[in-house]
Amino acid sequence: MDKLCRIRDLQRAINQFEANLEKLHGICMNEGMALCSLSKAGRLSCGELGEMLGLTPSNTSKVLRSVENKGFVSRELGTKDKRQMYFSLTERGRQLLASVNCKAIETPEILKTLFGE
Repeated sequence: MDKLCRIRDLQRAINQFEANLEKLHGICMNEGMALCSLSKAGRLSCGELGEMLGLTPSNTSKVLRSVENKGFVSRELGTKDKRQMYFSLTERGRQLLASVNCKAIETPEILKTLFGE
């Protein structure tokens, strides 16, 4: 039971961090993690990104649609398979990632201890 309560506390802290991230930068955690993943990989398909993030195909599509509508991500057709879509960061997406300073986001104490802050 103790582990369950600690996980509950972590989940609350992550939710609080996400609310602060949204307030400061206008993106949720899944959007931020998608942008971060695309930044590191360069270009990913929806399936590849979903696998990296641990999201269902439906949730991955929603996240991609949201960041695309915000102008942070662009899509392009695959060169070998025209049915395949690939996503990459736009310049606006790179600028957003560069501006995100997680130290400026109020971080709950339980998360600070996990990251040695």
